[in-house]
Amino acid sequence: MATSKLVLKDKVLSNGLYPIFLRITKDRKRKYISTGFSCEKSQWNDKTSEFRKNCPEYQQKNASILKLKNRCEKIFLDSFSDGKDLSINEFEEIFYDFKRNKKITVNQFWENKIEMLVKSKQTGNARAYKDAKRSFFKFLGSEKSIDFKYITPSLLNNYEVFLRSNNGTDGGISVKMRTIRALFNAAIKEKIASKDDYPFDVYKISKLKSSSNKRALAIEDMEKIKNFNCENYPTLLNSKNYFLFSYFTRGMNFYDMMMLTWSNIENEKIIYKRRKTKTNFSIKITPPVRKILDFYKENNKNNTSYIFPILLSDNLTPMQIEYRKDKVLKKFNKDLKKIAELCGIDAKITSYVARHSFATNLKQKGISTDIISEAMGHQNVSITQVYLKDLESSVIDEAMEVLL
Repeated sequence: MATSKLVLKDKVLSNGLYPIFLRITKDRKRKYISTGFSCEKSQWNDKTSEFRKNCPEYQQKNASILKLKNRCEKIFLDSFSDGKDLSINEFEEIFYDFKRNKKITVNQFWENKIEMLVKSKQTGNARAYKDAKRSFFKFLGSEKSIDFKYITPSLLNNYEVFLRSNNGTDGGISVKMRTIRALFNAAIKEKIASKDDYPFDVYKISKLKSSSNKRALAIEDMEKIKNFNCENYPTLLNSKNYFLFSYFTRGMNFYDMMMLTWSNIENEKIIYKRRKTKTNFSIKITPPVRKILDFYKENNKNNTSYIFPILLSDNLTPMQIEYRKDKVLKKFNKDLKKIAELCGIDAKITSYVARHSFATNLKQKGISTDIISEAMGHQNVSITQVYLKDLESSVIDEAMEVLL
């Protein structure tokens, strides 16, 4: 007889959470079925195979995964009652045939994916899927009932042309195409789409190379921004502070900076967990950081627990936080462009330049790549080397001058 158990897999997802699977065991063979849910390790009870009370919406999630487990067990029980002894592969065919017979369209599957992401609090990914879906179906027009075999290499090429005609960049097009590819892969995994119809073996996303300029500012340029007087440009003050704060806190990500509260300040250190990697940070408060913190301590007009005036309420939903982040980040990057212009900096500056500048300028000061990697919370040095790629090229160029 087959057995089933809900388990938390050890492989961490890109959002730092761990996926929940239903494990089917029969004749020493195993199959894993995705539940669509994920959580932190501390939010899962291995003994009872259910979400703990410290997991948001734990009751609804437990009801959903139990429903899936019961349906799988019913398949085996029904076959046993009929005198059949299903193999694990035969079970899989019956389970996924149930889904195929429902004839789920691309539109429906996409909506289901977005709903699952929202429920699991992955609001950033949910927003990306929503944006890609809106764009894709705008391209298709009124056609809403297509299935996955309709998405061909030819259709993707036409979609790319459509995006370019609407001022799409390689980077933006790549994000949308990667979203569609992830959706297609998920549909194949759930037996809703066929591997034979997979279009991304022919249509290559890798051709969409983003030709960005060097993303790190020299120490001299960082000093220009630090000394920039906002007296005549008061609307630029917050953006200047956000940029410098990020630079002097090891290139802190905008989202993490936005979510900082005064409770993150302990004993002249900033203590927080980075959302992307779930890495814990303890950052010493240096004089430039202290100056910025003191400014916002004295000018907390919104009466929230947040340090920066980005989130205007302590009671926003995850989706409201995501929308607010996008709105302020857009203004932030626009302001940085203006600040660069006023400072005479001939480079494109975005919020992420602070992170690259932190890494590059430490390297120029003789700090080892290993230490920079540790400071930035990278999982391995190879990620840090990507940040330092432009610097390495310039150092080699200077070394070559010795031969002349």
